[in-house]
Amino acid sequence: MTETLTATTSIRSDAPPPDASATMPRRPFGLVVAAASVPMFMATLDNLVMTNALPVLHETLGASVEQLQWFVNAYTLAFASMILVASALGDRFGRRTVFLAGIAIFGVGSVLAALSTDPGQLIAARAVQGFGGAGVMPLSLALISGGVAPARRPLAIGLWGGIAGLGVAAGPLVGGAIMQGWNWQAIFWINVPIAIVAMPLAFFALRNQFGERTRIDVLGAILTAGGVLAIVHAIVRGNDDGWSSLSVVGELVAGTLLLVGFIAWQARGRAPLVPLRLFRDRSFSLTNIVGFLFSFGAMGAIFLLIQYLQVVQGSTPLEAALQTTPWTLAPMFVAPVAGLIAPRVGTRALLTVGLLLQGVGLLWIGLAMSTDLDYPSLIAPFVLSGVGMGLVFAPMATALLATLGVVDHAKASGVNSTVREIGLALGTAVMTAIFVGAGGQLRPDMYVDAARPAVFTGAAVLFVGVVAALLLPSGRATASATPVTD
Repeated sequence: MTETLTATTSIRSDAPPPDASATMPRRPFGLVVAAASVPMFMATLDNLVMTNALPVLHETLGASVEQLQWFVNAYTLAFASMILVASALGDRFGRRTVFLAGIAIFGVGSVLAALSTDPGQLIAARAVQGFGGAGVMPLSLALISGGVAPARRPLAIGLWGGIAGLGVAAGPLVGGAIMQGWNWQAIFWINVPIAIVAMPLAFFALRNQFGERTRIDVLGAILTAGGVLAIVHAIVRGNDDGWSSLSVVGELVAGTLLLVGFIAWQARGRAPLVPLRLFRDRSFSLTNIVGFLFSFGAMGAIFLLIQYLQVVQGSTPLEAALQTTPWTLAPMFVAPVAGLIAPRVGTRALLTVGLLLQGVGLLWIGLAMSTDLDYPSLIAPFVLSGVGMGLVFAPMATALLATLGVVDHAKASGVNSTVREIGLALGTAVMTAIFVGAGGQLRPDMYVDAARPAVFTGAAVLFVGVVAALLLPSGRATASATPVTD
């Protein structure tokens, strides 16, 4: 049966109608933005805090290069595997309810990480953090989008992007300062007071919005999580076991088949985690492609570049954090401005320029890297990369939701967050595999020549993202949701 879905799509009678927010008293604009963004800031902060700690963890815990990337990938894969489930749970049981549960789980994972005494424990604790983050990141955007007046939504999304940029900026600085003044465990302890403050703030400032109350697609979650985990795990061990080995090839094939099975199941399921009708929307589809390439190229390269400053340049964690501020601080200032001007300039223009600047920045860094490079030579490419990143954050969220009804915002945000986290995990795994395959080690004399081709790979992926962004609709005005046939 064919039905037309619009921004006012009806949902089951046991959930508020999609336009209920228009008739309910709204909370103060600033309070809504703060309540939804502070937990997201906590989760964003933890990504680069962790990256900046990797050389220290290599020394103190005796972690190998492969274990170092699992400190990152355990979080991102757990995050990616649960985002869609968390979005569906938010639709069914209330987005604020799941949002609060995510904050609590993230806090517990942070405590477990701080108490870890070996790499295995820390990897497991990072996975717990990832499960909690899955309930925070996508629902924070959905709660902001549904909690403010439509006229102020671009400003709210811009501020949300700016706070995400602040998390990116503060992560290395906070991590470097804490590790220099205290120890690596403290980078996880700082999440606990943030979670304690964020939970009551979110409870009182945010309404418990609902979407379509459908059954949770457990099989879909298992298929997508298993497929992504198999592919990433195969890439991680490809250099050690051999890329033509039966185990690696078999795991790659199994992961691919699981993901194909996931798509087939979503096409026929009554309550899919990913409504495939959303991909008939050109802006939604291309924005997800751009998000994947952005995370793969930019965030995967950061994994290697922050270690370059410490391993090759001899910087302390705090010095490395200060040296990367031309990159990491830029999104904090650029993202809110990009969110404000996106309706006038167009999301396509901002995303295209942002990806291009990041690609040029990484290419410049790759060409300049050497064992005796003077730090000032990195400032200009760091600024280019940071401005480019800021031009991507908020416009990506605006382009993603531009033509979708509010009822689809949680799932749409969940899909995009999943795609970006998969991109981050694959980018980290692929670039580490390139680094290790080229003979790279965490030694000054064996780092640069192996890291350079990995950085060039990140730049190439970002240039492919530029091509994808050029195919987007112009996005010069916030369009109302257009009918989508299912």
